[in-house]
Amino acid sequence: MSTAILTGQPVPGSSIETDLRSLGFDVRVASDAADAETLLAQVPGEQRVAVVDARFVGHVHALRLGLTDPRFPLAAVPGAVTAQPAGRQALTRAVARENSASGGTARGGAPARAQSSVGDVDSLADRIVTALDADGADVRRPELGSLVAAVPADPQARNEARQAVAAVDEEAVRLKSAVKARDGFFTTFFISPYSRYIARWCARRGLTPNQVTTASLITALIAAGCAATGTRGGFVAAGVLLIASFVLDCTDGQLARYSLQYSTLGAWLDATFDRAKEYAYYAGLALGAARGGDDVWALALGAMVLQACRHVVDFSFNEANHDADANTSPTAALSDKLDSVGWTVWVRRMIVLPIGERWAMIAVLTAATTPRITFYALLVGCAFAATYTTAGRLLRSVTRKARRTDRAAQALTDLADSGPLAELLVRVLPAGVRIPAPLTAVVGGVLLVLAAWLDGPGLSLVGAAVVYVLLSADAVARPLKGALDWLVPPFFRAAEYGTVLILAAQADVNGALPAAFGLVAAVAYHHYDTVYRIRGNAGAPSAWLVRAIGGQEGRTLLVAVLATLLTATQFKVALTVLAVVVALVVLVESIRFWVSSGAPAVHDEGEPA
Repeated sequence: MSTAILTGQPVPGSSIETDLRSLGFDVRVASDAADAETLLAQVPGEQRVAVVDARFVGHVHALRLGLTDPRFPLAAVPGAVTAQPAGRQALTRAVARENSASGGTARGGAPARAQSSVGDVDSLADRIVTALDADGADVRRPELGSLVAAVPADPQARNEARQAVAAVDEEAVRLKSAVKARDGFFTTFFISPYSRYIARWCARRGLTPNQVTTASLITALIAAGCAATGTRGGFVAAGVLLIASFVLDCTDGQLARYSLQYSTLGAWLDATFDRAKEYAYYAGLALGAARGGDDVWALALGAMVLQACRHVVDFSFNEANHDADANTSPTAALSDKLDSVGWTVWVRRMIVLPIGERWAMIAVLTAATTPRITFYALLVGCAFAATYTTAGRLLRSVTRKARRTDRAAQALTDLADSGPLAELLVRVLPAGVRIPAPLTAVVGGVLLVLAAWLDGPGLSLVGAAVVYVLLSADAVARPLKGALDWLVPPFFRAAEYGTVLILAAQADVNGALPAAFGLVAAVAYHHYDTVYRIRGNAGAPSAWLVRAIGGQEGRTLLVAVLATLLTATQFKVALTVLAVVVALVVLVESIRFWVSSGAPAVHDEGEPA
């Protein structure tokens, strides 16, 4: 139970107590600042607590946004401030300071007063926010848009505020704010117009975003099972169910924003289930094609490799520029200019083939064509999108005048996923003449992939893998602060995943490519998990985990050695065992971390209210 402390002069007929109780608060009334401090001390430290002016006039959803969002330790709207346990100490200090300054009364005290949206009045809650700001506390102030939140100064102002409240359709605003501010064309115009109402239906029946996320996963897995039947009816059903899964995928986030049900577990589920659904569907299509006599496992694995590499380009670029200096790139200026023209915004969002457009294309092609055509279209579309986005990021990087921070360099190092071999080599090898990290990474990767493709398993492959390990260590030997150093993790991903794909295809034995598919899926999950931990400011996975699964260079060398020493059948078994081991280690640690570590929730914001 959360506790709300009402302060200030009570107003006859006010609904503030009822509104706070509807939001889950136990309401207590303070006669003055000293009483508020006493009541605050009585609230258990593990509970959320809010200080609200009894004269507050506004929408219930304004209070909900300001007082119930679980993502922020401190938050406020005019006339109300709240603290979770992490922000409790700062709130206690601010209340004590205001009590001391005002001599225990609700009036007087600090000269700085918060401006309300209607009129201006001395409010203890607003003065507490001013004190928190003076202490340097990070107080979240949600964008209210057309919603009203005010502490009117007199009866006339109160009447005007009530009229302003009545003039706004609060439910329409709440539904609008449930939708992400930036979404793809397909999602915006074909999903969100009705999925927001599904989200409201779920909220009114007590369903949680995590339950909807799980339903989306189950629906996608059933779709994959239908695709695996290899029949036309199964393919049609798979396409329909894949769209239904995407509708639920949109609904879970909209439900979270509609009801402010954010959670650490929800962040993990939302971040990882999309990949699980997509990869499971690829596998289902490949199995269905095999039933019809068409082996498309190489295409399925290629689509997964391309999609994962494309994503890591986005992740690495964003992390490299997360907190860099202001962007002075002419390319960025041109991009901003294009975004000011309506139709170009939608075209640019569509050509990068976001998840909505991608899944719609896959669903339609599955129902109407064959798995092989579906994968061909997916590979071409993703390759074009990857080329477009990577070219834009390259232009921005080479024309940008910015200094990379230590945080950005560490994030890129974490994304590189270097293991014990690279760590050892960095310590023992002489510095020598360092060439740019991206050049080192791409040379090593190209040599390795070419050796696998042209020569296949053998001493030349093992030699290329050893050279790759050496160059990988050289690439991460210095802080990754160069203009193009964000390319290092994508080059590593392409080298590792591509080598596994090529060697499994060359084994030419039944089951080798599915085993390679499983291995790449397990490793890709680890890499995505690393991204979401960094995004949540929770740091990269523990060093022991990276060492336990070998790091990217260790796994690549191991696969090359196994392909050389083992027969094709034995190599298939080795890939299967390696996939199972990596998957178990990574999944167990990931589940432990996201469920029990208290890592922050990571969700996209909706439209401003």
